[in-house]
Formats: sequence, C-alpha cells, structure tokens
Amino acid sequence: MNTTTEFNEIPEFERQQTQEPLPVGEVSLEIAESTVTGLDRFLNRELSWLEFNHRVLQECNNQAHPLLERLRFLTISATNLDEFYMVRVAGLRTQRAEGFESLSLDGLTAQQQLARVQRAARALMHLQHRHWLQMRRELREVAISIIEPDEVREHERTWLEKHFLKHIFPLLTPLAIDPAHPFPFIPNLGFALALPLRHKREGDVKHALLPIPGKLDGFVEIVPSVENGEELRFISIENLICLFIESFFPDYHAQASGAFRAVRDSDLELEEEAEDLVRMLGSALKRRRRGSIIRLEVSASMPRELRSWITTQLRITDRDTVVSSELVGLQRLTQIVACKNAELRFPSYTPRFPERIREYGGDCFAAIRSKDILVHHPYESFDTVVQFLRQAARDPNVILIKQTLYRTSNDSPIVSALIDAAEAGKSVTAVVEIKARFDEAANIKWARDLERSGAQVVYGVMEMKTHAKLSLVVRREGDVLCSYMHCGTGNYHPITARVYTDLSLFSADPEFAEEVACIFNYITGYIEPDRLRHMASSPFNLRSRLIELIDVERANAKIGKPAHIWAKMNSLVDDQIIEALYKASQDGVKIRLIVRGICCLRPGVPRLSENIQVKSIIGRFLEHSRIICFGNGRQLPSDNAKVFISSADWMTRNFDHRVEALMPIVDPTVHNQVLDQIMLASLADNQQSWNMKPDGSYQRIQPQEGTVPFSAHEYFMHNPSLSGRGKSLAESKPPDFNLHF
Repeated sequence: MNTTTEFNEIPEFERQQTQEPLPVGEVSLEIAESTVTGLDRFLNRELSWLEFNHRVLQECNNQAHPLLERLRFLTISATNLDEFYMVRVAGLRTQRAEGFESLSLDGLTAQQQLARVQRAARALMHLQHRHWLQMRRELREVAISIIEPDEVREHERTWLEKHFLKHIFPLLTPLAIDPAHPFPFIPNLGFALALPLRHKREGDVKHALLPIPGKLDGFVEIVPSVENGEELRFISIENLICLFIESFFPDYHAQASGAFRAVRDSDLELEEEAEDLVRMLGSALKRRRRGSIIRLEVSASMPRELRSWITTQLRITDRDTVVSSELVGLQRLTQIVACKNAELRFPSYTPRFPERIREYGGDCFAAIRSKDILVHHPYESFDTVVQFLRQAARDPNVILIKQTLYRTSNDSPIVSALIDAAEAGKSVTAVVEIKARFDEAANIKWARDLERSGAQVVYGVMEMKTHAKLSLVVRREGDVLCSYMHCGTGNYHPITARVYTDLSLFSADPEFAEEVACIFNYITGYIEPDRLRHMASSPFNLRSRLIELIDVERANAKIGKPAHIWAKMNSLVDDQIIEALYKASQDGVKIRLIVRGICCLRPGVPRLSENIQVKSIIGRFLEHSRIICFGNGRQLPSDNAKVFISSADWMTRNFDHRVEALMPIVDPTVHNQVLDQIMLASLADNQQSWNMKPDGSYQRIQPQEGTVPFSAHEYFMHNPSLSGRGKSLAESKPPDFNLHF
C-alpha cells in the first residue's frame, strides 16, 4: 500500500485551493482527546508544539500585518517544522527503534506518539501550502510574481541564460547514477533535482541528479527589462535550472524532472563524560549531517516511478515521503520577504536606550548604584547590556568579570568585551555552553578565542546545560569591593534581542551579587549553592521554591484570603508543577498563565483546573521573557506581590538537567514595571492573543463589544518602561488595561 502523503491528491486540499482566504482562528489541527480522566490530565508535548506552530502559521491571515510580514510567518512555521522533525520526530523514532518503554505524560508509547504526530504534522503541512497558494495570488496583486517556466518572457529568457551560465552553471555538478556512479549522500536540508534522461540517438534511459548547493539563493530575481515596470519577478532556482538543463546533458532529453529535499536526524547524543568535550563535540558536528532521513519532501511534478526510485536509493519508505503540490522548501521564501517593497513590511523600529543611564553621562555603574534598572528588550536596546560589559572592560577599577554564554552572535560584542577585559589583565571567567543546539560550532570558536586572550573558559557542569543568563562585575570603589550583577531571561545575542521579548535586570544589591557568585562557584567548582536566600537555582531548588510559593497561595485561598498567580513563559511541561497548579485551582487560587508555545496543562476543566486560564501571544515579536507573580495574600496586581524573573521555562529539563536562575524583583519601580506594566499589558492584549481550550486547541481572542482593541507590542513600542525613565519623564502608573477576570 502506498502511504505517501500527497497534497495534490487529497480532495479536500484541492477544493480549498479555490475557496476564500482561510478564516483566522477557525482551523484546528484537532490534536487532543475530549475526555479528561486519568492520564488525560496532561496534553501531549509534541502535539502541543504542533498546535503552537499552527498559531504561528495562522498569522499569515492576520490582516493587521503587512503582506510580506504575513509571508514571514509562513517561513517561520516551515523552518520550525523542519527543526521539529530533525529533533523531536527523530527522537521518537530512536525511542521506537530501541524499544524505549517509558510512556509520555499523556500515556502514549513512542509509536503512538509518532502516529499522532505524523497526522497532525501532515495537516499542518497542508495548511502551509494552502496559505502559500493564497499568498502567491496576493503577492501578484501587488506586483511581486513568482513565475513558472512557461511565464518567462523572451527577453527575460535571454537575460536568465546569461545569468545562469555566469553565476549558477559553474556551481553545479551533474551526477550520473549507475553501477559505476552510486547514489550520492544528500546532506541535511540538502536540495537536488532528479532527472530521467533518454539518449537522443540511442534511446537508452539513465538517471541523473543535480544537487543544488545551499549557498545558492532559492530564487533569482529577474531584473533586466523596463517592460516589467514596477513589478518584481522571481523564478525558483530549480525552475531556472530546468530551463537550461541541456547545458548539462546536451546528448540527452530530460523526460521529466523533480525537486526533492531531505530532512535528517540532527539530535546529537553527546558523551558528556568524554575527557575532551570540545574535541568530541567537534567530531559529532561532522556526524550530524549524516543522520538518518526523517522526512523527504518531493515536488508534485516528479513522476511516481522517479519518486519510487529515489526512495529506494535513499532506503526510506513512502511513510516518510511528502509530496508538495506547489513549492519544495517553503522556508526559502525568506528571500521574497526581504525584497525591496519596504511598505509591505513592518515600519522600522529603533529601540530606546534607558534615559536614566544617559542622565548619568552613560555611566552604567553610577546609574545602577542609584537604583535597579530593568531593560525590556526589544523595546529597549540590547546596547545597554553591551555598554555595561564594555565599560567594565575599560574601567581600571574593575577587577573581575564572570559571564555565562549560551547563545550569541557570530560577531558578538559581548565576547569582544570579555576578550578586551582579559587582555587588559582583568580576571575574566566565561562559562561557554557548547551544547546549545545548532550553536555548538560558534560557541567552540568563541571559547578558543577567549582562551587565547587569557580568559578562564569553563564548559559548565557535566550532564547539565548552563542556561542561566548571568553577569557579575566586581569593582574597587575606594577601600571596598562593590559588585554589579545582570540577570536576564534571554540570551546574550544582539540579533535575537531585536526580535525576542526579554528582560535584563541590573542591580548593585550586595546580597543578590553574593548569590549570583554562589551560582558561578557551582558552575566552575561544583560548590553547591546552599546559601541562596533570595534567588533559586536549578538543579537544586527552583522547582521546590515554585511549589512552595504555589502552596502559599493555596493556603491563602483556604482561609479566605485573595489568592492569585500570574506567570509568563515559553513552555509548561513539568508534571509536578502542573499537578501543583491543579491543586491550587481546586483550592480556589485564580491562575492566569501566558504560555507562548508548549502547554501540557489542560485549563478550564471542571473540578480540575476551572480556575486556570491560559493564553498565548503570537505577533511581531517573539514572546520569550519568563515572569512569575504571586499575590501573597492580596489580589494581583499588588505592591505586596512576590515577583520573579527567570531563565527557566517550566519544563523537567530546566528543573533537573540545566543550571537556571530565578531572581526576585524587590525594587519598587522595577516591581511596578514587571507587574503593573508588562504583565498587565500582556494579559490585556486582545490583538495577537489566543485562548487555550481544555482540549488543547486555541481560539483567537476578539475584542469584546465596547472594549478598545489593545496590542501589547504596540503599547511597549510607544511607552518607555518605568525603571528606565529619567527625570524628564514623569513617573506615573500605567493606564487601565480594562482587564476582565
């Protein structure tokens, strides 16, 4: 039986191609069961992630976004799905192959999860291609055309041939496939054309491949003619090659052609007890590209016989093959997103720099000494973090710098500042996490550069990932040593800081600095941080501290006091935390959660979680900050509330297998900024938010009648944060966000 998934062979998909645009928020992947008993207390992690990626995809229909930004959400969804297959699906397949018997939280075997994941992922891929068909038509309406070979005009063909021979032909290597020429290795995300060729005179048929290098753009913009006017015309690289295929095989006629793309297992299993972790990881990176194929994507133009030949050569089954009705590799459309029409993208946005630091002449230390500062990225510039470390590197009174590095950019100003500090003779310790997935190679390079500068480089704790975002600077001021610390919710990455919403707390509180130092001492010297009175840290007491705080709210509810919990995170998976939240709900605690991605908790279930509400925010910026607020005997928001920021999502791996940090917010201004400004605005958002239902599906929030439309992202872009305000800006409470509980 042929089990190949073919978009173009599913009647429902064909019918939808000619229908009206997809309704926003009304298409469901139907990933969850309807009952909530026993193991059904939890939703499946993998299916919940697919539902998240479905919400990302639905932003293609959000008419509040410019057209090219809507297309960007399609490419993000496609890229996300690739990584999901490379890591999560690959992991499930490995579990199945090795007879792994443990069940998921919702009681499924690896085989059962694979079956459900494949169904939901296929549904998501159908939607992706439906959206692309719709958006392709919309692009044409604004003079951006992705053309087929038969749409190439004669004068365009002349220009394309010259372009092809000069810029593309030299980079391609045609490969004959026969007993003397075995089928080549196709790397992860490798793209190729398959061709059955018939000799023009002798009539014999041969197979050939044209691997397409990843360095080539997925599309070529046709630029020669004034006849195009203002129209932008593109042709895909595979269609361009097919126009001139005889350049490679002049004695043969190409009977057909078909593009295909391989997605391989990229989940590295590291032997972390290896003596030389860096050297071992370097060889593992080379092996990654040879992982087994998890998904093969082929074009609909490829004949069945050719497709069958490819799957046989690659030793995969039809079950792992997906036939694309339109375009192989939707993530390539990022090139179209970047085209010249700026009016079809979001208006450019320049992050603010905290006014209070400017008032101190740019002296970060003086500004932090006066009062804690919380920087809200991307609305406030990541340059604040960079300036803090650059000033530390230049300041002759700074003696020591300690820094964690989980992810950073290729030209990281953070690493440059640390190198400058080490070369200036300061004591610099850099904790470089070389196990940050897909950033391992860059982190190895930075580690070696730092070592050459004289910095002490530490690779973290065995069998743990160092995920905490911490900086510690010790400065001599008069006769005393003063410490300045930074604690963040996001990576020290200046590029992602323009897109991810994160928080950076700067403080000169000596008790906080001492506890940050204790966490560093654990990372570098295995000295357990048993003196944490304010902070909490994984793998020691972060989960238990959270459960204690949840239990305090339960106790308040039982004696009739207000009991409230607000929390914001990327993922909620840990069963112990979920059970604690269920118990709190049953005792009457009112719980509001903002969970961007995976959520294994079922909200709103009678007698289980009827006091829990979950929403997800998907918009221009990627919600990434982790915030936890407890009413502490008062109704939120309250000056009496206990407020924390953290590097950790509520996942088992974050609590048990990573070094993470939980930082309390005690400064009154910062406290108000997090609780009364960031959390209130996020809860009030009704323009880019989705409510989660008990079955795990989501429904887009629509403003209630009489309620003013409110976008948290727009609000933050136009309103300075409280702790960064200078004297020129009046201190004031945020506006009433019209929250309805």
